[in-house]
Amino acid sequence: MNWYEVVTYLVLFLMFLAGIRVVTTSNVIHAAISLVLALALSAALFLLLSADFVAWVLVLVYIGAVIVLFLFGIMITRAPLGVNAELDNEKKLIPALVSLGIFLSISYGLITSFSGEVSVESGATIEKIGLILLGRFVLPFEIVSFVLLAALIGGIALARKDAALISEDQI
Repeated sequence: MNWYEVVTYLVLFLMFLAGIRVVTTSNVIHAAISLVLALALSAALFLLLSADFVAWVLVLVYIGAVIVLFLFGIMITRAPLGVNAELDNEKKLIPALVSLGIFLSISYGLITSFSGEVSVESGATIEKIGLILLGRFVLPFEIVSFVLLAALIGGIALARKDAALISEDQI
């Protein structure tokens, strides 16, 4: 086992631990920080796989934008900070087994259906990636844009509803 494999397995293990921490912690801020760590480690994994563009897009979009949006959502909706007793329930076995079953079925599907065909050759430029995104994958690209637009409108609606409840003398 060479150093590259050791580093890859270490990154994968730490990413797994950070992901487990995201879903098991009852502190919302700790979950957000663990999510940042998991996303940063997945960007490191892409860097190890020589997919520099994907790694930096992941850092900019997910860590830079989505986490900020997530934290603003926590602040706007006045979610409880700190440990929440409602999130600590004893019924974790059934969801864990269901999640494991879904993970195993998706893993099996990915392993058995992978054709080995490379959709974008190595050393692809940003221009080639853009042509593929807006050519072959235009429908998923547009669906993602509508989902992000819906999330933005939902965040604005939540913020305006909370602002409407505050009277002028409280400002």
